[in-house]
Amino acid sequence: MRGLSDTPGPSRVRGGFEAAFTAMAVLAALALLVSGCATGGTGARDEGPAHSDSVGVAEVPAPTPSAKADDHVDAVRLVKDDPKVSAAVKRELKPCVADEYAVDVSYGELTGGTESDVVVNVMTCGEAIGIGSYVYRATGGTYENVFKAEEPPVYAEIDRGDLVVTKQVYEKGDPVSSPSGENVITYRWTSGRFVQEYSTHNEYSNAVGGDASPAPSGN
Repeated sequence: MRGLSDTPGPSRVRGGFEAAFTAMAVLAALALLVSGCATGGTGARDEGPAHSDSVGVAEVPAPTPSAKADDHVDAVRLVKDDPKVSAAVKRELKPCVADEYAVDVSYGELTGGTESDVVVNVMTCGEAIGIGSYVYRATGGTYENVFKAEEPPVYAEIDRGDLVVTKQVYEKGDPVSSPSGENVITYRWTSGRFVQEYSTHNEYSNAVGGDASPAPSGN
């Protein structure tokens, strides 16, 4: 027979349970730590290669070049080399400051081609008066002059697929800075050429800029 001293008492049983619970808690903590590292949640990031069956990669198609891309041209060289441009405009086409020219260039769709058309306005250096407006159509890597207006003051621009040309009108005695009005002509590309669609005449008020004649005083 075992003696009373060999019978496990309550303190020894409780101590064995506490040791078992402590070991289980440590194992559970280690399991959570390993799980956090593997999933990449709040644990340390796994720097190893990703599994091919767990990461989906979307295929992005390569960008295609636009047929309407604006290829910037040397407008000054374009005008100087153009035999359709008058000698008078070419003489005025010179640098105003350093290598800066008084030339405005616009790109847009006017003639229905696969590339952008080019509108060039040549102006004077001092008063910025338009002395020549031209439209160039890109064909086979070259530019063809398909429109010109060289009656100053003139300015051309693109408006919703149409070519709009503005010509200021001066009456006798008008200063360069104050024309009496303007003619606005709208052209549309039709059957391989620009055809006039609309024409509008606008008269400016003499009161603009404070140049109006004073009203007569009452007696």
